[in-house]
Amino acid sequence: MLHIKLFRSPIGQTPRNRATCVALGLARPGREVVKEDTPSIRGMVHAIRHMVIVTNQETGEILIDARLIKRRALTRDHKPPETH
Repeated sequence: MLHIKLFRSPIGQTPRNRATCVALGLARPGREVVKEDTPSIRGMVHAIRHMVIVTNQETGEILIDARLIKRRALTRDHKPPETH
């Protein structure tokens, strides 16, 4: 089971990302849902990974953390900075 929390607001996001949030049951920031760990849910979470915090409910392990993801690095044209 995945524990999904909407961390960033869907305002200003693409209509597709907003629709994904609504489909997951995340209407506004701070909302939390528990969903079955299936490939379709994983794909939806991956699409909005810059907006959510996802933890594995059984182990408590943080799988995705929006606080650590730079939104700019997710665009196709921009390459993330190289670290030494």
